[in-house]
Amino acid sequence: MSTPPPQEHHARVDLPEWMRNPEPPRRTLGRRLSDLVDAAPGLREARRALWRWRERSRFSERHPVVSAIVSFVVVATVATILVAGAAYLFARVQAGDRL
Repeated sequence: MSTPPPQEHHARVDLPEWMRNPEPPRRTLGRRLSDLVDAAPGLREARRALWRWRERSRFSERHPVVSAIVSFVVVATVATILVAGAAYLFARVQAGDRL
């Protein structure tokens, strides 16, 4: 008993040629610079260090309550100083003083 020859596989959808065999990625300036950075060990380590630094957990993520309280105090202080400064300048203008 012999086995029938395997049938050739046909895709269910006929894709255009450009989708089946796309062009290779273009060699843009960004890709060239990336290859240059990867070629130099010092630059590669600096890039990886930058990536690690970006992915670190920030103080505000580790301590959200403390961060919120400190932010509120800083904003309230700055707003008070700005309002007091504006009131002072307005009072000087009303009194007729030269600034």
